[in-house]
Amino acid sequence: MKAVALALALSCVSALLPARPPRAASSLSAAKVPGATQRTKNTYDLSTIERTLATERDACGVGFVAESAAGPSRRVIIAATAACDANEHRGGCSSDCVSGDGAGIMTQIPWAVYESDTPALKARREQNPDEKLGVATLFVPRDPEAAARASELAYEAASLTGFEVVAWRDLPIDPSICGEAAAAGRPDFAHVILATAADVPERDPRSLERALYLYRRTLSGLWDREEEFYIASCSHKTVVYKGMVQSSALRKFYLDLANELYVSQFAIYHRRFSTNTMPRWSLAQPFRQIAHNGEINTIRGNVNWMVSRALAAGADMGAVAAGCSSDDPDRSCEFVDPDQLGPVVDASKSDSANLDASLELYTRAGRTVDESLLLMMPPAIPKPEEKLFFDLHAPLQEAWDGPAAVCYSDGDVVGARLDRNGLRPARITRYRDGFVALSSETGSHKNSCDAVPPDSEILERTRLGPGMMCKIDLVKSDGGYYDDAAVKAQVAANPKWEQELARQKRTIVDNKPAPAYTYGESDTRIQAAFGWGSEDVDMQVLAMVASGGEATHCMGADAPLAAMSTFAHAAYDYFKQRHAQVTNPPIDPIREGHVMTTDVWLGQRPNCVDVALELDAGADLVRIETPIMHQAELDEVSSVLSTTTLSTVYDPATESLEEAVKRISEEAVNAVRDGAKLVILSDKTFEPTGDKLYVQPLIAVGASHHALISSGLRMSASLVVETAQVWSTHHVATLIGYGASAVHPYMLFRVATQLTTPPAEGKKAKAAVESNVGIENARNALKAGVLKIMSKIGISTLSSYHGAQIFECIGLHPEVVDVAFKGTASRVGGLDFAELQKETASLVKDSAYGGLDADDVKVFKLSNYGFINALQKGRGGEEHANSPRVAKLLHASVREDDPVERKNKYNDFVKELTETAPFGLRDLLQFKYADTPSDADISLREITERFVTGGMSLGALSRETHESLAMAMNRLGAASNSGEGGEDKVRNDHVGENRDTTWKHLRGKSIVAGDIAQSQIRQVASGRFGVTAPYLAAAAQIEIKVAQGAKPGEGGQLPGQKVDSYIASVRAATEGVTLISPPPHHDIYSIEDLAQLIFDLKAINPKARISVKLVSIIGIGTVACGVAKAGADVIQISGHDGGSGAAAISSIKHAGAPVELGLAESHTTLVENGLRGLVTVRADGGVRTGADVVKLALLGAEEFGFGTVAMVAAGCVMARVCHTNNCPVGVATQKEKLRARVRGEPEDVTRYFESVAEETADILKKLGLKSLREAVGRIDLLELVDDMNLSKTTRFDVATTVLKPIEKGLFTQDFVAPAEPAPSRALLCPAGIHFDDQYVGEGKAISKEPYYLVNTDRAVGTRLAGDIARRQRAEGKIQPVELKYTGAAGQSFMAFAVSEMKVSLEGDANDYVCKGLSGAHVSIFPPREAEANGVFEAKNSVIIGNTCLYGATSGKFFAAGQSGDRFGVRNSGVQAVIEGAGDHCCEYMTNGVVLVLGPTGINVGSGMTGGVAYLYDPSVNDDMIAGRLKLTNVKPRRVQNGSPAADTIKRLLREHHEATASKHAKHLLENFDASHFCQVVPPSEEDKPHHAVVADSVEEMAVSR
Repeated sequence: MKAVALALALSCVSALLPARPPRAASSLSAAKVPGATQRTKNTYDLSTIERTLATERDACGVGFVAESAAGPSRRVIIAATAACDANEHRGGCSSDCVSGDGAGIMTQIPWAVYESDTPALKARREQNPDEKLGVATLFVPRDPEAAARASELAYEAASLTGFEVVAWRDLPIDPSICGEAAAAGRPDFAHVILATAADVPERDPRSLERALYLYRRTLSGLWDREEEFYIASCSHKTVVYKGMVQSSALRKFYLDLANELYVSQFAIYHRRFSTNTMPRWSLAQPFRQIAHNGEINTIRGNVNWMVSRALAAGADMGAVAAGCSSDDPDRSCEFVDPDQLGPVVDASKSDSANLDASLELYTRAGRTVDESLLLMMPPAIPKPEEKLFFDLHAPLQEAWDGPAAVCYSDGDVVGARLDRNGLRPARITRYRDGFVALSSETGSHKNSCDAVPPDSEILERTRLGPGMMCKIDLVKSDGGYYDDAAVKAQVAANPKWEQELARQKRTIVDNKPAPAYTYGESDTRIQAAFGWGSEDVDMQVLAMVASGGEATHCMGADAPLAAMSTFAHAAYDYFKQRHAQVTNPPIDPIREGHVMTTDVWLGQRPNCVDVALELDAGADLVRIETPIMHQAELDEVSSVLSTTTLSTVYDPATESLEEAVKRISEEAVNAVRDGAKLVILSDKTFEPTGDKLYVQPLIAVGASHHALISSGLRMSASLVVETAQVWSTHHVATLIGYGASAVHPYMLFRVATQLTTPPAEGKKAKAAVESNVGIENARNALKAGVLKIMSKIGISTLSSYHGAQIFECIGLHPEVVDVAFKGTASRVGGLDFAELQKETASLVKDSAYGGLDADDVKVFKLSNYGFINALQKGRGGEEHANSPRVAKLLHASVREDDPVERKNKYNDFVKELTETAPFGLRDLLQFKYADTPSDADISLREITERFVTGGMSLGALSRETHESLAMAMNRLGAASNSGEGGEDKVRNDHVGENRDTTWKHLRGKSIVAGDIAQSQIRQVASGRFGVTAPYLAAAAQIEIKVAQGAKPGEGGQLPGQKVDSYIASVRAATEGVTLISPPPHHDIYSIEDLAQLIFDLKAINPKARISVKLVSIIGIGTVACGVAKAGADVIQISGHDGGSGAAAISSIKHAGAPVELGLAESHTTLVENGLRGLVTVRADGGVRTGADVVKLALLGAEEFGFGTVAMVAAGCVMARVCHTNNCPVGVATQKEKLRARVRGEPEDVTRYFESVAEETADILKKLGLKSLREAVGRIDLLELVDDMNLSKTTRFDVATTVLKPIEKGLFTQDFVAPAEPAPSRALLCPAGIHFDDQYVGEGKAISKEPYYLVNTDRAVGTRLAGDIARRQRAEGKIQPVELKYTGAAGQSFMAFAVSEMKVSLEGDANDYVCKGLSGAHVSIFPPREAEANGVFEAKNSVIIGNTCLYGATSGKFFAAGQSGDRFGVRNSGVQAVIEGAGDHCCEYMTNGVVLVLGPTGINVGSGMTGGVAYLYDPSVNDDMIAGRLKLTNVKPRRVQNGSPAADTIKRLLREHHEATASKHAKHLLENFDASHFCQVVPPSEEDKPHHAVVADSVEEMAVSR
């Protein structure tokens, strides 16, 4: 429909609307508007939150360009669209390879463009040149009827909010640009030009923006059709263009952007990478005020609490923010109706959309956009002058936390903000004429863009670090660029904050000494009644009390799920902790704990909107430093806040559990309504000898939490749980996650007293500490454990974790979930209220029975349920799939020489597993055999070729076991996995004639000359130990281990006692020094980072398939789609039951989800999105038998991982002492004495896998199939077992989720597994061509002239490094090469570059420079023309990005400028010089030397175990230096002139100057003073003579030795 005709038609519609009634008093709950669309809307529905937030994840490239000293210009638009193009590789595409996941731009409104094709607008502006008009950008359904309705409502909403429609403008577009996916969901686009109605008083700019805000939300709320209708922007200052297109297509699709009249003073651009490929135009960015790169980890909690605030407000928060509660409300408030406005936050939208909506809410309330972002995304460590602002807002707004680079604008300013951890890049270039460019990648704005000033005009190159921001004032236009300090100073200087704080009563309750607790006579029975077992005391609590840390264990979780167990479990056991993987990173709570906090605010929390508008009535608040309280602290808090204690004990004779839960929830609501600010839910009155039961604390607090939310009272009070049912960190985390602000675990503290008290005179206590120390230790252990659980999902602040419900429920029925855990994913049903009541009753009943001691005196002891360790057969206790008796049966089979007898013994092994099942979900499924079996001759080799072993590292396993496993898998055509760490190059060759020399340590008699111990799968894990160019170049497959089944979201460590000289040599480490693996890959903070790592690995080894290991949890299907789009060849789905050399018991038992759920979800989602054919799916989770293999194949797996069972076949006896280095059979130890016991027979392993393959083939035939390939995805051949026979519940529903049919969609195609795995996919870059291809290959030469680089040239030098490594292995010595470059290098410049390469770059580079450097000499220096302009200073400018030298093992690196964060992370041997660094410099470093000639951030040397660093400090301020260091890992030593350390510094300064011509280095050499340098040294390096800092210490040390 043409714009003019449509406007005429709609003017008629507008004329038919009833006359506007007389103005009534402002009311936010006014009557329905006569003639308006009448409807009822469930405004806030928390039940939808999981469905959306688990499936809408994204990341991107983002940035802005702006004129800071001039008005609107055309060059801003040209540079912004060019920069968006240059970030194309950071975005994603749909399976049609044309439709982009989203690209967009926000600018000032280009009135000249709109006037040029909209006569009505031109006439209006000519008549009223000073009139302020608004523009609403509509995404209108293409269905004619729906489009007409949208147009009608646009006019109706204008009438209701005091506007008139000046013009309707159809946006000119070129729809031919769209791919199939984008075209299928493409809307039409229109601008509605709005003017204040004639009968409404003139609106000032703030009032106009508020009125347009209400217009937009009213229009959205009026929409009453199923088609998506969306308003991309609605403002009188800014406009947004965005869509499901690629970056380069944006300006071709929206023809306005190519119009020469289009000018703006700023432009924010965004290129999206969505892990969900289903087309949704509305989720492209920018949104109305922000463009966001990253993921908000806390989004569930943020949305929950924003809903709580909304319901507590008693009115629409947006209307309140827009001034509708004021004495003189705007006309747009007159008929405000919350039902028509729709929700402020919306669980159906993405995390970024909700962040934008909440930010907009606060700005409409009168806050500046800067202060709004600061209170939503506070820094980890505010400066003293900023503390007042952040202290005021801490209890008002929980942090929106997670990887986030947010560009923002309200039309008056444009700026950017980085998260508190600095997990996204933000590089800034400023020019002398005021032009400013900020981007995810430096150089983006210059890519194919002549509008940008030359390098000679550069003023500075800088960046945003953790918690930093910058902005440009668009109104002043006076060069008004504000750096981080200036922006925060401006916000903090507002006197309003001090006034507001004075209106609130705040009390700080510091950690107090623990009072005495007494362990009473009946406490053992109380423990039993609440589910305690002897293992809980002896293995978990004892470790906490004695050491202040969690207990560790090994070998994974092989017991049944709680709902499938025959034993009663606490409610906590039905919840699995969620973890970060790919789309966001976990945090290291030990080495980076400074960004984390457990502060808790108790009491009534004011609303940020009310505070901004000065509508709040003040508040009484109490702050505690930890959520684990003891009695003295609880008493003090109760004395300050009005407190009500509610008993959770009930009488089953008079009410059921369900009724008790309802009653307690109502009592909580009534207590708060009556003025209570603290509600304590307590089970202290429970008596085990009575007839009463108790509501489990998790259910009680969850139900009360949601009841208070529904009643609009959640912000008025805090919930505290006082319970005997807490003895694990998981318990505390779930209680907090479901609404408890704090926990008083009184029974735990009583048990701590018992364990620290000698049982009798002359006997020792179990824990050799004082009782008060034991209590404090237990509390510290719980606190540290909660921090670790928070860190797994990447959350830094407890306030953001509180109420966030970041768990998956496995085993509870929806009737329970909907009451106590609303919004939590629960996919398989399970116990209802009645069944939970029976479970609790059985615990209470068991607590009434005791036994007799040696003197026949009646005693009561806690039962050993065997939940952690398997008990011997006949002793009761939980069954375990990997029990010692199962291991014996398997050993009997694999060590049997007679084939027939071997098969019989293998069948005994299978029978034992079958008869003790069910252990996992697949045990509840059975095969639907064919009426006529297949007579196919199924090749066992084709089956075994699909088998792989788990990633068990050398070091966790003994060398003998690791090598014999590899030999066995190679014999089968299968693949072993190296695990984390490097691999000895001798393993690349066959045994040959070296059996008695190189391989003499292997005692296996079956080893022959043809065996090869090479791991076909080489792992790249977060530690990057030994990940060198030769290691990668020789791999058949490279696995990126994102998460581990036994402890997803966590790092790990190899204790120093396991690091012998051999392992140290392979891992480029130091003998006897513990090796730390960080929780995150420091080059994977988001999905586009994973895509870059895949790109790097494909660059160095084009033939290797790249696999990505994930761990099952709700939403993994969405992640799998992202991984497929990122270029992976294999996606491995691991279950929660994975093995581990060492992990906390709480992690082994309570993290991750069953592999069946993750596999089914991933396979289905990949198929539905048209991506399944791009990747091989591998499943790994307790696979032991052929039946397991076939069931997982039917669920969608093509390959199968075997972990623990492969170790058992190799000799493991399941002693479960791997973490102690005392494996009795030498499989998992480095003690030579024990390693001598290793059987080491590859034939044992091959026999096991051949038996599995035979069983697999037999089952396939019975199913009527001819190959394992045919089984992939055939869920129609599975059904529920005839008699599920679960002892606890009849409502466990596996079929609905696991056997769910695939929904047909736009891209859905039936998947047929290929006969052989597809070769490695090509690089995801134009035509699959890598920059190095121009000089790699026969007959190609390296130019003597510099190569010019742009930021899209990624991993430059890496393909050459791989080529050299391969040729060196084949040919021997290779001639060195020298390469010169200029420009802005893309990510991973010179990653894995080898010693034959000498490289220089004149320009700058992005993240991951020299990642995995393997010997090369690399130097980087700024453009000479910039240094010549007299203003630019190299030493003060940023020249390289984040995470440079990550995992580097050897070589030299020099950069004349500063780096970003995490420089030298895991440096294992490189000598490097840099002129300044950000936070976390030299983190996890194990070897090498780093010299920093300028300022550094905090946390230097955290996790550093080897090598040394030198920091330049001309102020000679030791306290300042110490404040930057992680003093628990390293210590500072001032260097003296004439010392070996001084010689090292001078040598590196000379080399640095020679390589870069650094002016700073020259000055330091000419004025050298060693005392201006401070050495940072870990304990392992302190006594080495060449690191001595004292002039005469060398001789003294030599003598002392």
